[in-house]
This record gives sequence, C-alpha cells and structure tokens, in this order.
Amino acid sequence: MENYFEPVFTAGQLQAISSIGLAHMGDAVFEILVRTWLCAHGKATGRGLHQAAVRLVRAESQAEKAERILPLLTEEEQAVFRRGRNAQVRTVPSHASRAQYAEATALEALFGWLYLQGRRERINQLFRIMMEE
Repeated sequence: MENYFEPVFTAGQLQAISSIGLAHMGDAVFEILVRTWLCAHGKATGRGLHQAAVRLVRAESQAEKAERILPLLTEEEQAVFRRGRNAQVRTVPSHASRAQYAEATALEALFGWLYLQGRRERINQLFRIMMEE
C-alpha cells in the first residue's frame, strides 16, 4: 500500500479484517468526524471541547445515533453492521450496557469498513443524519 492516509481495500482484503479490526478503524474515523463537527459548530472550546467529544463518542451515544441510520443501510451495510454487533468483546465499559456496546461496536465496524473502501461520501451522509438535532 502506498497511501495510508486514504486507503482503499478490495472486497477480499476487507473480508480478511476482523470485525474488531474494522471497529478499531471506525473508532478513529468516528472520533475525527465528531471533532470536526464540534469545531464546525462552535459547540465548545478548550476543555469543554474534549468533554463534548467524549460525550458523543461514548457507547451510549453511538448506540442511540446508530438507531437513526439503521433503516437507511443497504443490505451489504446491514451485514457489516451485524458482523460488528456480533463481535466477541471481552470487556464492556461500566457506563454502557452490553447491548449499547455491541451497537457502538457495530457502528464503528461499519464506519471502518466504509472508510477502508474509500466511501467517504457515504460516511459523511450517514454521519450528518446521525448528528441531526
């Protein structure tokens, strides 16, 4: 691979990545989107900016926001979401239920999968819907 900043994986390469691996990538993608959204909307400054980001990337918030986009997912995206939700995670944060954590992991896996395919516009479309107030 020559460009790690804008990677594009084939279907076979993506299938070889574990659902936890996809979620790991998607966690970073979601974090960048949230930070950009906060800066663009002037939601907070300084320490408040970090606290606002943490509130939005917590499993409970991700699970709630994932519910908004579920009806809009294609069959292929739903399959990736299910794959992420069924990931075998060993620990769950004390502030989230197992179900919330599974939904958050599924969302992150979906965003990681879309990112590694180079489907930035689809990620942006779903994220905008998730962040509608």
